[in-house]
Amino acid sequence: MQSAIDLGFRVQSAVLQNGATDRELFEYVFGGDNTLLALSFVLNIALAGLTILGIAYLGRNLTDPRSTAIAIALMLISVVSISSYTGLASGLTLGVTEMPPGHPAAGATTAGQDGVLTMWGRYLTWTFSTPFILIALGMIAGSNWTKILTTCTFTIAMCLTGLAAALTTSSLVLRWWWFALSSVFFFVIVYVILVDWTAEAAATGTADLFRTLKFLTVVGWFGYPILWALGVEGVAVLSVTVTSWGYSVLDIITKYIVTFVAMRYVVAEPETITGGADYGASIPGFVPGDD
Repeated sequence: MQSAIDLGFRVQSAVLQNGATDRELFEYVFGGDNTLLALSFVLNIALAGLTILGIAYLGRNLTDPRSTAIAIALMLISVVSISSYTGLASGLTLGVTEMPPGHPAAGATTAGQDGVLTMWGRYLTWTFSTPFILIALGMIAGSNWTKILTTCTFTIAMCLTGLAAALTTSSLVLRWWWFALSSVFFFVIVYVILVDWTAEAAATGTADLFRTLKFLTVVGWFGYPILWALGVEGVAVLSVTVTSWGYSVLDIITKYIVTFVAMRYVVAEPETITGGADYGASIPGFVPGDD
């Protein structure tokens, strides 16, 4: 087990950080002229923390198990975010990636290393937080767990292929192939939200709430591939700082704002949200007792 862990750290150092240490990357972000870049991380740490506290306060009197499950899913979005953004701020999940020949940023240097700053920790945020967004949206729409878990699988695939696009250094064509593959998975998720879950929300009685949530989520999510394509990982029209702030603003919209809009509805525990005393039991009609 220890050898596997050591191997993982060696791979991280060799592939993701390209020789730059966590300390060097931390000093690069929080020193010199990169104050705005650092603030794009710190702001999200603060907002994620406030969101966790806000959900805990708003949901303190929830009694229905289904309402509680939705609230927990919403809270876990920010739990992942505060952890991941702390990794970015500390330099742990930052790296310097040398772009392949033909890339506009090929030949650039960062923190004394050949390559550009890669915020690969953001992909960890999206990989682990977007499934909780989809769980909350799916439950509010009244969808079944098969469809909810299917969208979660596709969003994990979308984020991991996006990470592959960001880290591929062998070929510019392969970088864009990974991006195209990630976009295909993205459109599957968007289809489920806009078509299937919209219809299910209308039947469930949560259409008004779901309309607001899907607008904030889908419009915000379209911004991510656009920023990737225009940012330093794509055609490098936007700087690393501008790209980071773009991602941070989109995270604020699709995570924290969506969370509070949903929580305001959930805490009222309307009939369209509640599931009854036996919700979550593996046997219908059986209510698990407290240990």
